[in-house]
Formats: sequence, structure tokens, C-alpha cells
Amino acid sequence: MEALLDLLNSRPLVNGEERDALGDPAAGERWAWEHGGEGSPEELALLRRTRDALRAVVLGESSPEELNPLLAEVYRTPEFTSDGLRWTLNTPPHARLAVEIVLAWATTEEELPGRLRSCANDECQLFLLDRSRANRARWCSMAVCGNRAKARRHYERTR
Repeated sequence: MEALLDLLNSRPLVNGEERDALGDPAAGERWAWEHGGEGSPEELALLRRTRDALRAVVLGESSPEELNPLLAEVYRTPEFTSDGLRWTLNTPPHARLAVEIVLAWATTEEELPGRLRSCANDECQLFLLDRSRANRARWCSMAVCGNRAKARRHYERTR
């Protein structure tokens, strides 16, 4: 799930400007390596398409069916090992990381429905996975976005 959030949050706003962690080939390659990918240009292009599709699905702008083309060439093979039955994911090499992230999103939606959401700060493009008991987390970071929102409300009340 860490790679899922990292991919969704790879286009943050910094001082009002969007920064794309996958936009620069060297930075994108480093991002892919850090998440177990190969960093090839094909993989980075697929990761950008996957990120954009997942963002639209999480924001409710498109249907999860939009993710189907990413899974078109994917299948699982069962294999018995000394630990029991194990399923091996078979995908084209450049697509493995993107497929794993889409599957992590599906698992998150199944196990923690409604907990993956965008930050409540309108000036932020980041996403959060709410692990709180009450399911009431609103900001990607309480120290940054939460603090700004509370300070803004306080200023408006005292003004």
C-alpha cells in the first residue's frame, strides 16, 4: 500500500506549482527502483498512465473499469512450495510494478473501503489512507494541511 500512496502522491503542489516525480527520466527511474521497478522508459510511461487513471478513480471522476486495460495481459499461476500454495503474478516485465499498484488499490478498496481519499485542503493534491478508528482523517498531514486549515478558521473567527 505504500507504493500505492507514493504513486498517487507523486504529483504534489510545491509553492503552488505541480512537481512530477515521474516526469524527469532520472527522478522517475530512481522512484521506480525505490519501489522495486526497473525504471525503463516504458515502465515510467505506464506508471504515469496508471497514476492518472487511479487518481481519477479515487476522486470519483471515472469508473474502476478504466483500470481494466492495465490488467489485460496479467494472469496468475498457482505453484506448490514447501510453504503451501503460492500464486505467481505473470505480467510483462515493464508492467509488473503498475499492476502490483493497481492490485494494491483493489485490496485497499476491499479491506478498507472509503479510506483512501484526497486531502481536504483545496490547495493540496495529495491523498491519504485513513487508518483512524473513526474514519475521520481529513488531511494528508496534520502538521501541514491540517494546521493551515485550523489556523485559517481561527483567523476568520477572530477577524
